[in-house]
Amino acid sequence: MRHLRLVPDNTTIPFMRMRRWTFPIAALLSALSIVLFIAIGPNYGIDFLGGTVIEIQTKDQQPDLGKLRGELNGLGLGDVQVQTIGADNSVLIRIGQQTGGEAAQQEAISKVRTALDGQAEFRRIDIVGPRVSGELAWNGALAMIVTFVAIAIYVWFRFEWQFAVGSIISAANVVIVTFGFYVVTQHEFNLTSLAAILTTVGYSLNDTVVVYDRIRETLRKYKKISLADLIDRAINDMLGRTVITTVTTLLALFSLYFFGGEVIQAFTLAMIFGVIAAILSSVCVAAPILIYFGLRTDSMNDKKTDDTKSPTKGAQKA
Repeated sequence: MRHLRLVPDNTTIPFMRMRRWTFPIAALLSALSIVLFIAIGPNYGIDFLGGTVIEIQTKDQQPDLGKLRGELNGLGLGDVQVQTIGADNSVLIRIGQQTGGEAAQQEAISKVRTALDGQAEFRRIDIVGPRVSGELAWNGALAMIVTFVAIAIYVWFRFEWQFAVGSIISAANVVIVTFGFYVVTQHEFNLTSLAAILTTVGYSLNDTVVVYDRIRETLRKYKKISLADLIDRAINDMLGRTVITTVTTLLALFSLYFFGGEVIQAFTLAMIFGVIAAILSSVCVAAPILIYFGLRTDSMNDKKTDDTKSPTKGAQKA
């Protein structure tokens, strides 16, 4: 029985030779994303700006979203977003933060109730104030910081400090370019988007650690090969596994994007972009970092020697 192979065996792709242009491109994309984030900024959702979320169930099985948007936009409430969720006749209405505090928010809700009276049943109304949205933004930033600190500590103890620096830079590159993706596409950035970014960070770390583990094994096995050739050999050894894992993940994500409904499309699209960025970053950023920071191949070989000598010493003492 023949097995499916997306990547042939014994590939010899010179990844580290290509680092002379892949690494600068990754750095340029990160810098461009930061500039866009500062100059334009993402399309923050209610979670970060505050506002009102209203869930209704229309009497029509197939609600006319265009008609609903027209009626609500005529109320003078600013930017109003309308989308279907779950069942066909369930609609989610998002109203931005109103000037005038809580009284203005309540007045906006009253206007919506009056405009849709007799057309729909109001099932849920949530108001997110500026203070709550500020706390959510701070908690999201704190979650990101804690994630990076935990990654650095784990990889440092698991490998060496060069690996820790490489994993942090690689994960940071994924986060920054994903933020740039949100700025360019102007998809709404909310807590769900933050969850998508944290998920892609975890995916990036997983792939980076797998690549780093194979690099460490190869460093211990071959003592007279240059570091660049060692890394190329390690990445090529893991290329088949990486491609299959990525393709499987993307198949699931594309299924969610096309058949999961409008509510999770932005989340899934960010995940698709983040997974691709994570794979490229682990090869084009995380691996070259080991060369730029001067990973000591002799330290790996010394550890290997110590590990092989310790059982012998124990046997002699016995």
